[in-house]
Amino acid sequence: MAGPPGNASATEKTVLADARALTEPHESPSFAELGVNDNIVRALNEQGIERTFAIQELTLPLALAGEDLIGQARTGMGKTFGFGVPLLHRIVTGSAPLDGTPRALVVVPTRELCIQVTKDLTAAGRYLSAGANGSSRKLSVSAIYGGRPYEEQTSALSAGVDVVVGTPGRLLDLANQKYLKLDGISIVVLDEADEMLDLGFLPDIEKILSRVPDVRQTMLFSATMPGPIITLARTFLTQPTHVRAEETDSSAVHDRTRQFVYRAHALDKLELVSKVLQARERGAAMVFTRTKRQADQLSRDLEQRGFAVCAIHGDLGQGAREKALRSFRSGKANVLVATDVAARGIDIDDVTHVVNFHCPDDENTYVHRVGRTGRAGRTGIAVTLVDWEDLERWKHISQTLDLKIDAPVETYSTSDHLFKDLDIPDDASGRISVPARDASPQSEDVTASDEKKRTTSRRRRTRGARRDTDTQGGTNAPGDAASTSPESPGTPSSPDGPKRRRTRTRGRKPAMESASDGAPSDAKKGAPENASAE
Repeated sequence: MAGPPGNASATEKTVLADARALTEPHESPSFAELGVNDNIVRALNEQGIERTFAIQELTLPLALAGEDLIGQARTGMGKTFGFGVPLLHRIVTGSAPLDGTPRALVVVPTRELCIQVTKDLTAAGRYLSAGANGSSRKLSVSAIYGGRPYEEQTSALSAGVDVVVGTPGRLLDLANQKYLKLDGISIVVLDEADEMLDLGFLPDIEKILSRVPDVRQTMLFSATMPGPIITLARTFLTQPTHVRAEETDSSAVHDRTRQFVYRAHALDKLELVSKVLQARERGAAMVFTRTKRQADQLSRDLEQRGFAVCAIHGDLGQGAREKALRSFRSGKANVLVATDVAARGIDIDDVTHVVNFHCPDDENTYVHRVGRTGRAGRTGIAVTLVDWEDLERWKHISQTLDLKIDAPVETYSTSDHLFKDLDIPDDASGRISVPARDASPQSEDVTASDEKKRTTSRRRRTRGARRDTDTQGGTNAPGDAASTSPESPGTPSSPDGPKRRRTRTRGRKPAMESASDGAPSDAKKGAPENASAE
């Protein structure tokens, strides 16, 4: 087991793989040949996973031996099993009994990635047993993240958990409340470590690691690992080995991903993306926007054009986010509009197209977005649309990643080269159909209260329109103040007196009117006619 962190500098090793040897056909070792637990090998084989990817081939011997390491490989190349398999192996073969106290901790930046990693580790450990004092139970992997009720997570921790996968905020919260015990942790993993060690997460990471024993194994994994982040990461590691599953000068994006960058006009982007989404052989597609509001608006626009689309971003509740991902994974929706919350954590192998509707903020964001396609040996297409004001930003990204596309070609939705580059049919238009209102995945998220608001809004606008017309015509609509005044002719007599007679008349006639136009009267309340129009 590694010693206390913080003394890493001079003895750090960097292992570089020969990119050509790893990408050309060769007999990579199987998990069994690397000495992985038989029950883990059995579970992986049932998923069709027998031989290792490059990052797994390089990291497993080190990780199984308990060494600290920094694992770096392009997205979609098996980093989860690169740390997950040795993690599971070591806790079931270690000396500490699995008594329900967490033995391994995986910290991730997003809820979606938390769910994905938990799913992968659960599948790989399905045949592993745990227990103490002669008892036997299945090894338990639990997801701890925000947006879900505390009760289900605290109940799971009380029942006993062996591996905890979680986001920093909720992990720290439950640790402060004494529900999550970290003093038994022997393995810590920071997944997407470059983002985990960014300024936004660093304080929580430091607090979590301060509660974990100094004698532990620590592993960091990510597709991008900037120099300052590596320097910072070494403070948490002991004599780490930095493993890169590619040569230093290799591209950060898969060679199997074809990249197209176009300088596009903001007013033509929607039409252009609609054409891109009609490319031949297009499967599942992800479209990235810069803000949450833009994601909502673009998903509505594409839905109106007939595409099966769903959206995911930070303003959605956790239930809505999970529902959108289920629709996308199941194929009910084949277009996912997302902010960068989805660039890390959505592991769907059959994404064929990624579209950057807005230019990414930096090179790391670009790598993680584009990495959603071309995964696990497949091919993919990445399209980036650059506004005029983002040309300098894009030039920096291109030069940093050595993409050699510093000056994107000016492109419109009617440009011949767009159709040729992406294999779009010549007769493709910006609209494929007008969908039924309740046929798309987006419509399922409309709540009853939202529908009621729209209905009320329509009724009030209709009511207001009728009153305006009547006033212009010089007549009074039934139920207006003039028609129900004491002097109005035709008012029936009543023994209850004029005041009561006026009250009943005003109440009855608008009720009759509402039966014809569907709206209650707001005249006597003084409500604005367009109060609900917004």
